[in-house]
Amino acid sequence: MKKASTGVVSGCLVWVLAFGFIASCITPVFMAIGSITSATDLAIRTTGKFICPEQTTPKSNSYQTTSRDDYGNSRPATAYELQCVDAGGEILKTDPIVFSFLWIGVFIVVGLIVTGGLAFLLAAPAGVLISKVVDRIRKPNSTQNIEPQ
Repeated sequence: MKKASTGVVSGCLVWVLAFGFIASCITPVFMAIGSITSATDLAIRTTGKFICPEQTTPKSNSYQTTSRDDYGNSRPATAYELQCVDAGGEILKTDPIVFSFLWIGVFIVVGLIVTGGLAFLLAAPAGVLISKVVDRIRKPNSTQNIEPQ
């Protein structure tokens, strides 16, 4: 029973380590994909279902603005916002930020699910590799036991 519980604990530890290592690579990629695609029509339609009131249609609005570079200089930029428009064409709600955070969050969750799956698939081979290395370190070398004559 003790050997089985030790194996379970070490297996979980290997899975957590694999998850952390893989997540450090995959999560930024999924976050970048979410950031790049946050102004698309799919993102507006999807997040608009949660943000806009009933009987409104989510629309994307882009406008010219300025941002500051590393040196404090003003640079031209394009901003995007979600607008909730009713049947008469009146804008009932404008959201410049939450739709983007929601969209990026969806991609981060997908990235974490992919990470969990990959960690599950790679934890067993990593555990076998670690156990073989530990066994080689613990196993006494037979040439060390030979006494000189």
